[in-house]
Amino acid sequence: MQTACQAVQHQKGRRQYNKLRNLVKDARHDCTVFANEFHQHSYLPREKGESMEKWQTRSIYNAAVWYYNHCLGQMPVVMVTEDEDAIRQYGNETEGVFVISFKNYLDNFWPDLKAAHELFDSILQARRERESESQENNGKEYPEHLPVEILEAGIKSGRYVQGTLNVNKHRAQLEAFVRLQGFGSKETELQSDILIYGARARNRAIHGDVVAVELLPLHEWKGRTVALCENETDDKAPADTTGDPMPTGKVVGIIQKNWRDYVVTFPLKEESQSQGRNAQKILVTPWDYRIPKIRISTQQAEALQDYRVVVRIDSWESTSVYPNGHFVRVLGRIGDLEGEIAAILVENSICVAPFSEIQMSEMPVSSSKTPWKVNPEEEKKRLDLRDTHLIFSIDPQGCEDVDDALSVRTLPNGNLELGVHIADVTHFVAANSYTDVEARARATTYYLADRRYDMLPSILSADICSLLSGVDRYAVSVLWELEKESYEMLRVCYNKTIIRSAYKLVYEAAQGLLDGDTSVVGDILELKNLDEITRQKKLAELSWAISKLADIARHVRAKRDSCGALELEGVEIQVQLDDKHSIHDLIPKQPLEVHETVAECMILANHWVAKKISEHFPHQALLRQHPPPRQEFFTELRECASAKGFSIDTRSNKALAESLDKANDPLDPIVNKLLRSMATHAMSNALYFSTGSCPEEEFHHYGLALEKYTHFTSPIRRYADIVVHRLLTAATLNETKGDVKDYVFSNKDLQELCRHINNRNRAAQRAQKQSTELFQCMYFKDKTPETDERCIADGVIYSIRTNGVLVFVPRYGIKGGAYMKNKEGLVISCQGDRSCEWKPGSLHRFQNKITSTTAAGESVTLSLFDHITVTILVQTSRCHADTIKLEIIRNAPYQTSDTEVSQKNFPRVQPALAVSQSAAAAQHAQEKAGVEVTDEDSQEYCQTKGASLYQLLEEIRDLALLDVSADIRT
Repeated sequence: MQTACQAVQHQKGRRQYNKLRNLVKDARHDCTVFANEFHQHSYLPREKGESMEKWQTRSIYNAAVWYYNHCLGQMPVVMVTEDEDAIRQYGNETEGVFVISFKNYLDNFWPDLKAAHELFDSILQARRERESESQENNGKEYPEHLPVEILEAGIKSGRYVQGTLNVNKHRAQLEAFVRLQGFGSKETELQSDILIYGARARNRAIHGDVVAVELLPLHEWKGRTVALCENETDDKAPADTTGDPMPTGKVVGIIQKNWRDYVVTFPLKEESQSQGRNAQKILVTPWDYRIPKIRISTQQAEALQDYRVVVRIDSWESTSVYPNGHFVRVLGRIGDLEGEIAAILVENSICVAPFSEIQMSEMPVSSSKTPWKVNPEEEKKRLDLRDTHLIFSIDPQGCEDVDDALSVRTLPNGNLELGVHIADVTHFVAANSYTDVEARARATTYYLADRRYDMLPSILSADICSLLSGVDRYAVSVLWELEKESYEMLRVCYNKTIIRSAYKLVYEAAQGLLDGDTSVVGDILELKNLDEITRQKKLAELSWAISKLADIARHVRAKRDSCGALELEGVEIQVQLDDKHSIHDLIPKQPLEVHETVAECMILANHWVAKKISEHFPHQALLRQHPPPRQEFFTELRECASAKGFSIDTRSNKALAESLDKANDPLDPIVNKLLRSMATHAMSNALYFSTGSCPEEEFHHYGLALEKYTHFTSPIRRYADIVVHRLLTAATLNETKGDVKDYVFSNKDLQELCRHINNRNRAAQRAQKQSTELFQCMYFKDKTPETDERCIADGVIYSIRTNGVLVFVPRYGIKGGAYMKNKEGLVISCQGDRSCEWKPGSLHRFQNKITSTTAAGESVTLSLFDHITVTILVQTSRCHADTIKLEIIRNAPYQTSDTEVSQKNFPRVQPALAVSQSAAAAQHAQEKAGVEVTDEDSQEYCQTKGASLYQLLEEIRDLALLDVSADIRT
């Protein structure tokens, strides 16, 4: 009801009102807002002297009575309120209209809904505790926040700076940074983030909140921590562990609270007893280091101490050291795989309920007995390529959900035609249908290390929209006419098509044909059971097509290179399993040229579709921008390169690409790989945006060196691609004077959708990274470092800290810190055989090296890019996720054949593959992998999930063990 919504805004504030509005707008909840104040029979004017609250209550009750009568008394109407006066006044006034408290509503209408009753009791208890505490505690722990109107005026005048609070998870008690969102005045020409040092300066702001910051005087500025740290609760930092002073400030107000559900752990019984006199008030520890402890009221603390639990924050008063919250639900036991996976999903606000019956009812019918067939009427509307084009797909081994295919042929005039064919998902997902609304809410397919949660039902992703060989499929095709020798593009067209893929190739077979290796023919199923003459003829046609595709891709890539396209670093790791499906080993994947061939064709299609839709819809097209990085982010890259005598020019993408190409150490190829990795780390993320939200000069994609770019080639797993497919359809309808209103968002709505998709993409990347780290720890956890060679590896130093070094382990793609000074104050010392042990002494840090000197005068120096031997350990935690820890055991390379292989074959990937071979490598590979789901699972969940805990090889094929925070996405 309109008045009820406005009452929330009036009494609870805009944040709660926006949450309610979003819930009501979500089509999955089947809610309708009745504009009662604009209806003749339900409107009541406000009486003179009547308070806003009384008038709103009277209006809501009057509208409820009208609606009851409008429905002819066929169903009761319930008005829920905590206003006791209203309950007394209206409770018995109209038969069939119930005016009751929320507790009575639960007791009378939902007596068996145990979880709702427990949640209500938890919230009620938290509220009582908060009211009691505010009466008792008159002392202020924190300054009061300034009123919103003062904050807004201060931001406009330049006195305050607005930005998002980002807490340093390694020094969560001390360090947070505010990433600027824009300045109120040009006088505040800040070139870096603002340091917020200490809990009091943070002033009750929580990681992710949008805050207003006041800069401190110059003499109070501090430096960020440059020492390795282990997420400890220290409230002090040694004086010699901070860098140069940087802009430092304090939070004076919160513009927007971005609170969410938090996963927490209850203290052990003896810890909770020591927390205070009231045992019902418990301080719980969040799974995320960046979130402060939360005080909740519960009588279940002892029973829940072995479980991961979800809580919500209710408030954080200036009189309280910690925020107050309430218990929501139990996730699972600490250390249990399903409980830990559930924690990752909650922490990233990922909700993956099974697809509903009404969503599944929208799906076309297809089964092994009655497979889906082309509709004769639809066939007349599409360009039929089944008999004219040799179309094939190239995918990972075992892939069943194929969303892209390729073709190349010679035209009658002697020129070439290149084709990229993408599954026509939007034909089966109508705009604003139940399936479309659900896909929009999910925004992406979520890939974890052992499972995935699909954006669309598997009947589409693995069957009807999968471009399998030998079956008819609907596609959206981009076809280019190319000059036969120079490969210059003469013409491009976009069509809805019907295709029949001739071959479903795996990458290795396609690479074999490209290399002229005919022994791979046995791996191509479509060439079996043919007579020798036919087989040779078809093999020659296919080999020519793959070779020609590779030639075209090299030409297109060279053209982008000349404009400054970046070649960045990523590592893919394959999982080897033993007979019992336990993880046996992690092996670096071999890069193939055919990977780059396919990726280049996809980039080309995305680029040309971006040009098409932005031309027709200059203010309503969804594109993808990659802004140039801030120059200060390249500081570490330039310093590291100078240690090896290289100069890195970061003034433009072309200058950066050229200087990275020159930064090669012929004696150690890892140097160039690490420099490229640092360049990747300095990049900002690529983001979706509406073309009407920013000027055209900001459309540019820095990493790919393209003026316009979008995502078109994966509509099965990305909602952005679905939007782009509809825009492309609208663009072609525009040319034929068709109706396009069902295909195009307004600029405002599209920009809001882009923000949502960007947010969900970040959540998907974090969840993938966290689940990968979970399995990484599982791999090393059951091994004994002293005796198991798999826990010992070669490491390369890529950064110097005041108390240790940051190390990259090529063998496993792991990055981590290795201490040279331990908690007891002992430093690393090397023996005659270069093995290491701890002795009393001191450390001296220089720009490119660090020296450890013992009390006896022995010294050892470690420099940037030195190779050392490290042990890989797992640091367990009861309240947080387990983490990988590195220890230096020898000041010399770890020489094994495996190390040499990993160094020689450490892959160099393009920016396009920094998507599929860095953060999203596992995404695409996992999504491509043919995950078999039992009928029972499919019917119950309509999701894909691994058949076994450790069946990673069968399920995902490729697992990227990466520093995902350092990647860039195309």
